[in-house]
Amino acid sequence: MEQQAIWAIGIFLVIYALIISEKIHRTIIAMIGGLIMVTLGIVDQETALHHIDFNTLGLLIGMMIIVSITADTGLFKFIAVWAAKKSKGNPVRILIALALITAIGSAFLDNVTTVLLMVPVTFSITRQLRVPPIPFLLTQIIASNVGGTATLIGDPPNIMIGSAVKELTFMAFINNLAPVAALVMIIYIPIFVLLFRKQIQTTPELTKSIMDMNEKELIADHKLLRKCLTVLGLTIVGFFLHQSLHLESATVALVGAFLLLLLTGEHMMEAAFTKVEWMTIFFFVGLFVLVSGLIETGVIAKLAAQAIELTNGNVIATSLLILWLSAIASAFLDNIPFVATMIPMIQEMGNMGVSNLEPVWWSLALGACLGGNGSLIGASANLIVAGMSGKEGHPIKFLQFFKYGFPLMLISIVISTFYIYIRYLM
Repeated sequence: MEQQAIWAIGIFLVIYALIISEKIHRTIIAMIGGLIMVTLGIVDQETALHHIDFNTLGLLIGMMIIVSITADTGLFKFIAVWAAKKSKGNPVRILIALALITAIGSAFLDNVTTVLLMVPVTFSITRQLRVPPIPFLLTQIIASNVGGTATLIGDPPNIMIGSAVKELTFMAFINNLAPVAALVMIIYIPIFVLLFRKQIQTTPELTKSIMDMNEKELIADHKLLRKCLTVLGLTIVGFFLHQSLHLESATVALVGAFLLLLLTGEHMMEAAFTKVEWMTIFFFVGLFVLVSGLIETGVIAKLAAQAIELTNGNVIATSLLILWLSAIASAFLDNIPFVATMIPMIQEMGNMGVSNLEPVWWSLALGACLGGNGSLIGASANLIVAGMSGKEGHPIKFLQFFKYGFPLMLISIVISTFYIYIRYLM
């Protein structure tokens, strides 16, 4: 068993290093890592399948289908142009408006999906105003990670935590994380204005060009929009009620997705399925199997025991350790594999007698989601925006993002430290 544990750690570290290096696509690396664990007999196929969290995968797939069909209506373009006009074409106000829309969208659609919808619209508006797009994109990346922190479905780490700990319902995430996410966003807005206002000046003529746009023309299909809004509304209500209905969040998302496909007809199905980010889904599958090797060989249990020894099982010390460890680690490692490793470790702490793990779970969620703002590789949404921006001829450099993201991330973690301590530990 000892030998297998060494193999499991070695495979895990090599795969992690390759994911960070970004030399080969992370989905390929994660899947190969998971398959090596099975091939070498560290975990058998049946055990590996047992460790794949199908609730996380179902929730992601369901929401991706709903959002991809809704995007075809032009709703998200309409919202962005409407916000730009309400901001009177003023670039600083537009920057704030788009950041707030991104934060709210990330809470209820998930942050990866939200930035995929917002970036093309942002380029359209910044071209019209002839202002650099990078300040808008940086604020949207940061806002997406803050907004995604607020709900169960907002950020993949939260989806994974909610799926692993059944008591942490959709409402529990809102009650415990939305207040601190809102507070962080309120503090960030004046900072955004101070950082970027000089970079995004425009002329009255160009401002007028925004005001002359007709946002109503951007709605491509009113009938489809009504269907999408009805199903999206029912799905969100389903998330609020999922525990009292005795349904998993994945079931709610998939019911919503297939109800919408039923209402829109078969012709929408193929397009909707092609827009599901299958690379992300298989990345998760590979990760779950990779981490299962560490669980089955007892590596995670040993790490949990060492963490308890370090904090003497004290809930205050454990919560704050997890918060800061998660934030710093998630700044430089993608937060999804990090959380996949941490979940079984915290569960093991519970088995070892640490009582009241709830503050520890909220600390992990805050650290992982907000820590994603620490660097360009900290979260999936960051990498997606950077990729889309690069294709448009505006690459976002690692150090350029780090200069803004890391100090802002530290501010949010300091706020979270006070929040966790005052709310749960005093």
